[in-house]
Amino acid sequence: MLHRFTRQADLVPQARLEGLTVDVIGVGAIGRQVALQLVAIGATQLRLFDFDTVELINVTTQGYSQRDDIGILKVEATRRALLAIEPAIRVESVADRYRPEQGASEAVFCCVDSISARKAIWRAVRDQCTFWCDGRMLGDVARILTVNSHAGHDHYASTLFPQGEALAGSCTSRSTIYCASIAAGLMLHQFTRWLRDVPVDPDLSLNLLASELTTATVSTPLPESA
Repeated sequence: MLHRFTRQADLVPQARLEGLTVDVIGVGAIGRQVALQLVAIGATQLRLFDFDTVELINVTTQGYSQRDDIGILKVEATRRALLAIEPAIRVESVADRYRPEQGASEAVFCCVDSISARKAIWRAVRDQCTFWCDGRMLGDVARILTVNSHAGHDHYASTLFPQGEALAGSCTSRSTIYCASIAAGLMLHQFTRWLRDVPVDPDLSLNLLASELTTATVSTPLPESA
């Protein structure tokens, strides 16, 4: 018999998703799309973190509803959208910045809009999660950084440059929902690779204007001798 997951059965191991809690930190342009795609592929337990409320400008770039979501907390509006896809899921919405005392789930998607916030969150969760994916976007360019267990820690840490060296403007100052959706799709692809025990790409960059997808070469340290 056909069921909801028939067409992805060979690509997304449903058994790995059962009982797995996934954290989505930030449900703006990229984070909201990540959350929607997670539930669509069968994630059953999510925690959403964001302190912001939906504004009119978020309708165009983040896909919120102009009729139903304006003035509502983003975590609550997103939670409602997720339950519309799958009423049986468990969604915890935290209307606050991520704080270390909240702990971390096994899989974490970091979708915040500043390097300093990424650095603080990474410092808090790096020893707790086994899958970490950070989505960054500015204009027509998206960058996806993934850490699988202990592999890729050093490279990811090297991307957390001082906030003063970041490009002027936040990542949401120039954004489109189509770039955010593609970035989220690339992040979910890394997630499903991890679920299938397939090596992830530690550093992907997509330039839509140039039609270029590049993978940075990341050296993997040799295991320590026994």
